[in-house]
Amino acid sequence: MNSIHLSLLLLLSALFFFLTGPAMAEYTKPTDDELRKRLSPEQFKVTQECGTERAFHNKYWDNHDAGIYVDIVSGEPLFSSLDKYDSGSGWPSFTKPIGEAKLTEKQDTSHGMRRVEVRSPKADSHLGHVFPDGPGENGLRYCINSASMDFIPVEQLEEKGYGEYLSLFQDR
Repeated sequence: MNSIHLSLLLLLSALFFFLTGPAMAEYTKPTDDELRKRLSPEQFKVTQECGTERAFHNKYWDNHDAGIYVDIVSGEPLFSSLDKYDSGSGWPSFTKPIGEAKLTEKQDTSHGMRRVEVRSPKADSHLGHVFPDGPGENGLRYCINSASMDFIPVEQLEEKGYGEYLSLFQDR
């Protein structure tokens, strides 16, 4: 095989990977049966039954690695580590969603409180709540359950299909 054919084959392979990777995928919600098999009981309770994990005893509250956080149910990108901060709450807190992510907001009056619940747009996973006491330009604090997310380190963004987010971390 000559070098032109090899180059063309590599280019086509890369294009196929790009077009079929998670970044181009149609994010969907699996069935409850599939979710019960794939998620831990706590992840299912949090994302599907509006549960809350314990503060300071969850996977990402103290994570300081660079990368993105995606919906544990669908894989859709939610937040960047660049917008994560320590709110002192014991849950991962962010000043805003990643890029153009449009989280669904719902009024939540459970437990005798008035709050705004945030959910993922495609899988409708319960993520946590948003409060008007954050440090960012918009003054918001997205207080999110670790059990509703998976973390993709910046070193794995390309291989896991989230290469489009690498530019966020360049020159940092």
